[in-house]
Amino acid sequence: MICSTLRRVGHVHIYLVRKASGVSKGHHQQTVGSRPAASEFAARGASGNVLELLGKSYPQDNYSNLSRKVLSRVGRNLHNQQHHPLWLIKERVKEHFYQQYVGRFGTPLFSVYDDLSPVVTTWQNFDSLLIPADHPSRKKGDNYYVNGTHMLRAHTSAHQWDLLRAGLDAFLVVGDVYRRDQIDSQHYPVFHQLEGVRLFSKHELFTGIKDGESLQLFEQSSRSAYKQETHTMEATKLLEFDLKQTLTRLVTHLFGDGLDIRWVDCYFPFTHPSFEMEINFHGEWLEVLGCGVMEQQLVNSAGAQDQIGWAFGLGLERLAMILYDIPDIRLFWSEDERFLKQFRVSDINQKVKFQPLSKYPAVINDISFWLPSENYTENDFYDLVRTIGGDLVEKVELIDKFEHPKNTSRRETCFLLDKACI
Repeated sequence: MICSTLRRVGHVHIYLVRKASGVSKGHHQQTVGSRPAASEFAARGASGNVLELLGKSYPQDNYSNLSRKVLSRVGRNLHNQQHHPLWLIKERVKEHFYQQYVGRFGTPLFSVYDDLSPVVTTWQNFDSLLIPADHPSRKKGDNYYVNGTHMLRAHTSAHQWDLLRAGLDAFLVVGDVYRRDQIDSQHYPVFHQLEGVRLFSKHELFTGIKDGESLQLFEQSSRSAYKQETHTMEATKLLEFDLKQTLTRLVTHLFGDGLDIRWVDCYFPFTHPSFEMEINFHGEWLEVLGCGVMEQQLVNSAGAQDQIGWAFGLGLERLAMILYDIPDIRLFWSEDERFLKQFRVSDINQKVKFQPLSKYPAVINDISFWLPSENYTENDFYDLVRTIGGDLVEKVELIDKFEHPKNTSRRETCFLLDKACI
């Protein structure tokens, strides 16, 4: 639900990366300064090659851009690893929905899917969600493509259409998602999302409303900033109210009473109107989730023409970093007992405050190189750094650019690499 917007990087001009200690000792053995074999840089498929992934075979083509680093993360499923901080957040959200929303026979209203394959079709990831063919979120530079028709999901929303088509009207989806991104303490090419969807029939939405039997879900009018062209204003406002109440109760359950919340209007291709929730935590406004009224075209195409619904998505790492004071997103992948044992609690709602593993200062180095004149994005370089340096590298920052005044094909870029020693 949360939306965002390879060719090799050319000839290395200067290679100045030095050895540094890892985020978690024993987790990463290769030193930053060592030169890996060519196959270690990436699993970039030439046409005719086949990639074996999660028990299935996928032919490679010129779209294939999966790095070895990312492939090593597929199947780890940290959100299903008992007592992992991401598992704790998932279980707390599940517990809340199971207790607060019960069906007519006393069973949980929301079903949970947390083991769906991260390999999806491009149709599932984009077209089913009404994302236009020219939308920037489809760019090869921002996604991990298995080939031209399959990819590692960029959001858990990739499963919305299939679950709606199966006849579900209230569900949560949890899983790992993949995006090529910058390198810093807040970004990682793999993270985890939790998606929620609920549909309402006319009877379900208007029950308990005075003269509710005379109200309608649908009409033919014009789209505005407040509603879709096929929805009545009454239905939209009731749906929006239910969505915001649901999410307010959820974050209150997670963070406690007395929380300051504000809603910010935003845009997603698959919801309208759309909102982001921000909370005031320790004096700072933090964005924690995105949500909105589902586009009726999406709902209709999945076979639920007589219902309207809402959807939301939140990042598990984002919540865990706030709740547990975890300062660096790389730590979620640590296998160091000093990290993991801090979250082995008897009660999933028990308060936990992360204790740093080391007090060693970071080591900073710079690297500069000539860039090719075309077919290059900064995410190419970030993938290369992650493949060589693993989780040793905390942050990569662009500090300078130079273009030869006479030979415009000679462009030099200098990056600053910051390695944490934990």
